[in-house]
Amino acid sequence: MAGRYPAILKDEVVGQEATKLFKDAKSMLAQIISEKWLKASGVIGLFPANTVNEDDIELYNEKGETFVTLNHLRQQRKKASGRYNMCLADFVAPKASNKQDYIGGFAVTCGLNIDSKVKEFESNLDDYNAILLKALADRLAEAFAELMHYKVRTEFWAYEPNESLKNDDLIAEKYKGIRPAPGYPACPEHTEKRKLFNLLSVTENTGIELTSSCAMWPAASVSGWYFSHPESKYFGLGQISEDQVSSYAARKNMSLEEAKKWLAPQLKE
Repeated sequence: MAGRYPAILKDEVVGQEATKLFKDAKSMLAQIISEKWLKASGVIGLFPANTVNEDDIELYNEKGETFVTLNHLRQQRKKASGRYNMCLADFVAPKASNKQDYIGGFAVTCGLNIDSKVKEFESNLDDYNAILLKALADRLAEAFAELMHYKVRTEFWAYEPNESLKNDDLIAEKYKGIRPAPGYPACPEHTEKRKLFNLLSVTENTGIELTSSCAMWPAASVSGWYFSHPESKYFGLGQISEDQVSSYAARKNMSLEEAKKWLAPQLKE
C-alpha cells in the first residue's frame, strides 16, 4: 500500500485495509512490549579521524596512530558547473588541514529473540502475523537507530546539544549530520561493514552477526557511520568507471576481480 500516514487511513482505495493493518500492528506492538517478545541491543563509538588521499578516512587510537582506514568511493558523473562529484570522505577534515575531526559508528537491533515467535506463527500457518512481526521489528530497529543518532547529536558527541525538532522534521532529516550505512547508495560496497563490526566489536556487544555476504542477522538490524559536518547529506554513488574500481581495490588490498564482484551494480557497461 502506497501512501503516507495518517492520510493513507482515509484513502479511497486502500484506506480500509490500511486501517485494519494499522490496528493489527498496534495490537501486536502492545503484545511485543507487554510479553517481551523482542530484545533490543546496540553499540556506538566515536573516533578521531581525518581524510587522506581525498577518498579515504583514517581513524586514530589514543596515541594518535592510524588503526583502521575506511575506504570510500566518489561519484563519476557529469554535473552542471559549480556542482561536484561527492564522496563521504568530503565530510571529514583533511589530514593536511591539521584539524582534528571525528567520525562515529553504530549498530543496533530489535530482532533478538524474534526467531522463536516467528516459527510459532509459521507452525500455525499464520503467515500474516509472522510477516507483521518481522515488519514491526524492522521499524523498531529503525526507530532505535533514530534514537541513538539523536543522543549522539545532542549528548554523546554533542555537536548539536540544543537540537529541538518535531517528529515531522526528523522524518524529513532536517537534523545536522547523516548516518549512511555500508551497502546503501552513498557507500554501496558491503565489505566495509566488516571494518565497522571489528571496530565496535558488534557481535560481542550486541549479538548481531555478519554473514559471509555481509548481511546482518537478525535482519531487524541497522548499522552505519555518523558524520557531523553541517553540509553532509545523503547521495547516491551512481555508476563508476573501472579506473576507480582499480584504485579502490588497491586501497583495500583486494583483488580487482573481487572488487568488481562487490561493485557489480555500480560498474559502467
